[in-house]
Amino acid sequence: MNNLSIRFRITAGLALILLLAVLSAANSLYQNISIKYESSEVSSSWIPAIGNLGQMKGYVSDHYLLVSDHMAGRGAVDAAVFNKELQEIESKLSKATEVYLATLLTYTAENAAQGDAEKALVADYQRKRDTYFKLVKAGLADVADTAATPAMVEMAKQAYAEKTPAAFREAYSAMEAILSFNLNGTALAAETVSQTVKSAEKAMLAALAFIILIGFALIWAIPRSVVVPVQEAVSLAQKIAEGDLSRDVIITRHDELGTLLSNLGAMQKNLAMVVSNVRKGSEEVASASAEIAQGNLDLSSRTEQQASALEQTAASMEELGSTVKQNAENSRLANQLAVSASKIAVQGGDVVGQVVETMRGINSSSQKISDIIGVIDAIAFQTNILALNAAVEAARAGENGRGFAVVASEVRSLAGRSAEAAREIKILISDSVERVEQGTMLVDKAGATMEEIVNSIRRVTEIMAEISVASDEQSAGVAQVGEAVNHMDETTQQNAALVEQMAAAAASLQSQAQDLVQVVATFKLSDDTELPLYAVHRVEQLSLR
Repeated sequence: MNNLSIRFRITAGLALILLLAVLSAANSLYQNISIKYESSEVSSSWIPAIGNLGQMKGYVSDHYLLVSDHMAGRGAVDAAVFNKELQEIESKLSKATEVYLATLLTYTAENAAQGDAEKALVADYQRKRDTYFKLVKAGLADVADTAATPAMVEMAKQAYAEKTPAAFREAYSAMEAILSFNLNGTALAAETVSQTVKSAEKAMLAALAFIILIGFALIWAIPRSVVVPVQEAVSLAQKIAEGDLSRDVIITRHDELGTLLSNLGAMQKNLAMVVSNVRKGSEEVASASAEIAQGNLDLSSRTEQQASALEQTAASMEELGSTVKQNAENSRLANQLAVSASKIAVQGGDVVGQVVETMRGINSSSQKISDIIGVIDAIAFQTNILALNAAVEAARAGENGRGFAVVASEVRSLAGRSAEAAREIKILISDSVERVEQGTMLVDKAGATMEEIVNSIRRVTEIMAEISVASDEQSAGVAQVGEAVNHMDETTQQNAALVEQMAAAAASLQSQAQDLVQVVATFKLSDDTELPLYAVHRVEQLSLR
């Protein structure tokens, strides 16, 4: 029955009740027709027949009494009056007999067996009546014969008195038999009508009881088949409204309510799937927001360290700029000295006699140059150290420090070249000092030595020129490094502001993720998995920070 639609069940129930009502009405109509027919049979056949038979009995009795009184001399004296009365009685009896026979014919057409029995009784009556009438006519004829003597008349009356009463009684008994038959038929017909009425009443009561029983059964079954699943659907909807998505929906019917429960179950499954996905997403968001917050804290710390390092780097670059400027001044001074030494060496070739003094001057100049070269070497070493520190800071700065790293590398290269040139000059100066000390012993070789000295001085001049150029390039590089450091400092300040914004966004994300976790936690799923404690604790810890 659960597979039948509600519309079909209600329609079928109403149709069943209507069919039973129609059948009951048809049965009642049939019973009414039967009762009407049987009542009509009693009223149109049996009762008229009984009335006619009563009249016939009366007419026969009147006929017998009239004739008997006439025979006994107690009736009318006038024969004409007697004959008129006798003819009237016989005419009435004849008409009553015709009416009865007409009723008999109508009745026998409906029931041949009873008709045959009644016909036999009627035939017996007619035969005995005719015998009675013959005796009466014969007696009356004998008495009325004018040729008869009084003795003959008396004999005729005596014969009438002997034969006619017996014939009358037989005819009368035959009529009573017919009347008894009709009375029995009337009683049987009335009993049949009574039984038919009782049967109709029983059938109507049984039909009414059956219809009431079917009605109560339908009243119990149809609402129960509708109310129970509706209550189940309402209960399921209430559970879903309360956030309980763990209830299993079992579909045992395929009607409209089964479709409703199926759709509610599908809605519950889809909602459970959505809640499960949202729960997983909220857990991931909570964990990610916690990691983002921690990353922001670490980034803020590193940004502060980077800002401090940049401040130190800026201070170092200021010192480096000052040192590079001083190095450039010393390089120009050394270059001037080298030029002067070259002029002196050229003049020494012309004045051999002044070689010793010149050599002393050269020795003195060489000592100064040696000191200057020591200063240059120290400057190159410090420049190399500063360039190395700048390269390290550029590496820490990442993408923003790439140009600074290139400049630092170039500065370091120039510092190395300066150190190499200083070492070469130092070697040459040492050689010159040794040669000056041996000048007195190598006067004969003074020309060649002076030529070598000139060449050396020329090389020193070139090197000093290169040192001067390198010093200028170092100064320009240090200026670029300073600009880069300033740019990095500005970038670091912007990064610090971005870190603060990211921290605020992370805090808002943490709060929203925590609210989402709490909202999703109100739903109960069939495979209910609570939000991991580490996510909740992580969110709370970062919120406290």
